[in-house]
Order: sequence, then C-alpha cells, then structure tokens
Amino acid sequence: MTRRPLHELGELQRAVMELLWERGEATVHDLRDALAATGRDPAYTTVLSVLQKLERAGWVGHRKEGRTYVYSAESSRAEEGTSSLGKFIDRVFRGDPKLLFQHLLEDDRLGSEDLEQLRRMIDDRRDEEAQL
Repeated sequence: MTRRPLHELGELQRAVMELLWERGEATVHDLRDALAATGRDPAYTTVLSVLQKLERAGWVGHRKEGRTYVYSAESSRAEEGTSSLGKFIDRVFRGDPKLLFQHLLEDDRLGSEDLEQLRRMIDDRRDEEAQL
C-alpha cells in the first residue's frame, strides 16, 4: 500500500494518527479506549485493522512489549503539516506562498487580534533570519 497524503486518510485513520501524535505511542487497547471516550466505539479488531493498514502505508511503526504491540507515528505532526502545506501551496496556489497569505488576509474570519498575532509571527521570523 502506498502512502497517501494526510488529507486523503479516512476519518478513523486520521483520528488514530492524531491520538498517536498526541500520546507519542499507544496500544490498540489504548487507542480504542481513547476513541470510545470521544463518542466513537470501534471494535478492537477495527482499530487493529486501521493500525495495520497505516503501518503498511508507512504512517506508523510498532515495537513489541511482551506480547503487546506498541504503536507510534513514523513522523511528527509538524513534519506532516509542513509536507501537506507545501503540497497544498503547490497544487492550489501555483507554488506561491504569498498567494496563500493574501487569501488568509482577505478572510473575514481573521479579526484584529488574529492579524496582530500574524504580525508578531512575521516579526519573529524576521528576527530569526537576521540572526543567521
């Protein structure tokens, strides 16, 4: 199975990945219990099947602890976010991150507090680049 982008994973697969990123590692039982706490109630075998598919696709790995497999993500949430964002910018904004930023600035959902936070992030980035 080839590795699909994060946004193409199924809903349960994404939920399992989010839990693994949050926890660092978990068993099938841990994940099933965490999913049940969110209102889902998948069977043990369903969670196991999801993990096996994610492992074949390169999303997760496991280590053995006695007779139990402990699963963890093969890459961090930040790494996946950066990769997905880059692909999104390439596909939707012709590879130009400024076009993405322009759309963000034009979005009515950004209030003055959000814009001020963006300004601080830009200033911080400039300071980092000046130190290089």
